[in-house]
Amino acid sequence: MNKPGIGTAFSFVGITLNMFLNWVLIFGNLGFPALGIAGAAWATMLSGVVEVVLFFLYTYRKQLESAFGIQHIVAAFDPEGMKRFLSLSFPIALNHLIWSSGIFVYHAILGQAGVEGLAALSVITPIESFALAMLIGISNAASVVMGNQLGANKLDVVYPQAWGIAAFSFVGAVLVAGIMLLVCDPILSLFSALSPSTMALTEKFYWMFAGMLIIKSVPMSMIVGVLRAGGDIRYCLYQDITAQWLIGIPVVAFAALVMKVPLEWVYALFAVEEMVKWVGSIYRVRRKVWIKNLVAA
Repeated sequence: MNKPGIGTAFSFVGITLNMFLNWVLIFGNLGFPALGIAGAAWATMLSGVVEVVLFFLYTYRKQLESAFGIQHIVAAFDPEGMKRFLSLSFPIALNHLIWSSGIFVYHAILGQAGVEGLAALSVITPIESFALAMLIGISNAASVVMGNQLGANKLDVVYPQAWGIAAFSFVGAVLVAGIMLLVCDPILSLFSALSPSTMALTEKFYWMFAGMLIIKSVPMSMIVGVLRAGGDIRYCLYQDITAQWLIGIPVVAFAALVMKVPLEWVYALFAVEEMVKWVGSIYRVRRKVWIKNLVAA
């Protein structure tokens, strides 16, 4: 709908409320009992509920395009329309499920290789989410731009735009990685409870992720921002299965459980999947089979 600011604003409200309720309920401030970890759970649930309720109230008060009613739900169950919708949505849902399962397996392998690796990974994971935020935003914005161009039958401009998006994402990743390295010490100093050996391993993971962030940039922009916008869903699904389950996970498992390589190199091998996606994504974009108008299809 070209209105990303609305979602951002309500996400900010939810996150701010979550932090405030954590302060109140975990530690027992403002006269509330100190609930500890249960307080964190309550804070997460309550802030999520408030965020959703406020979002729906705003949507219907402003009568945005997403303010649907019963008549829209009934109209949406047109058999032909549902068939087209499910043909696109089901493979994407399956893709996310398979990919998420693969991430779980990566972490489990690292855990089998050494508990210290899981401790380091628990520190890196939120940093990873923070660092990837810009790449995710670029990819999502690209899918909107590409979808609009394809839907308007401007098929001659999308191919050069696809490469421009990939280049923009790559440069953005290089900048984010550079900033990450500059603030490495202040960020890791926040986790002072880590043992010296775990902290040393975490620092190695941190530097390696900065490199992996750059590697992730092009496949992410091409898969999420370009190929899916053209409805090339099944190729993305098959590529994820091949890159992750047939190549990436076996390589990491062999290195960790058979070769017993150091934990930092096990983590570095997580990037094998992304390298395979570099080849597959560039190949698919160059073929131009994804350039089609899904509305008119």
